[in-house]
Amino acid sequence: MKEKNALLIFTRNPELGKCKTRLAATIGDQAALDIYTFLLQHTVNITKNLDVTKEVHYSVKVRENDLWDDLVYNKKQQTGYDLGIRMEHAFAECFGEGFERVVIIGSDMYDLSQKDLELAFLELETHDYVLGPAEDGGYYLFGMKSLNSQVFKNKNWGTDTVLQDTLEDLKENNIKLLEVRNDIDYYDDIKDISTFQKFID
Repeated sequence: MKEKNALLIFTRNPELGKCKTRLAATIGDQAALDIYTFLLQHTVNITKNLDVTKEVHYSVKVRENDLWDDLVYNKKQQTGYDLGIRMEHAFAECFGEGFERVVIIGSDMYDLSQKDLELAFLELETHDYVLGPAEDGGYYLFGMKSLNSQVFKNKNWGTDTVLQDTLEDLKENNIKLLEVRNDIDYYDDIKDISTFQKFID
């Protein structure tokens, strides 16, 4: 299975004042960085034992000797001026290397588990696409079996239209929608979750 399946993890380099800026507007840069670092570690925990090839795609610069173990994760740098181009490039590279099922996630989903990721790859055996809808109108997970460049074009990334526009692109296809999940961008996304209280008290 591992030879055919690839997981792409898109991540921002954890730097003060440069990550979770919408969250930082309420709780401050340091607390936002602490939370983002916590979410990165959570993403490591739910992916490190997954029986697929794993790639971490850094937003700015590939880091050695960080929390992404070099023996577990292939490390690459994102290329392109917007998120769509960056994702398209990463998918194209994977399919070009012979992978048959490729799934992408971000690195800030507390509401995600290893079982969710295993399910996504399983669903790709019987569906052309798998999508994890986020509560904010975007998606937290996207997978496919061959490159479809259209899904990465003409999107207002980071807005509440991304999921709907993507589904419109795929309306003639066999899609599996996973459970709706909450990603973390704003204070309201964490204020009622006990795990995060230590960062904001």
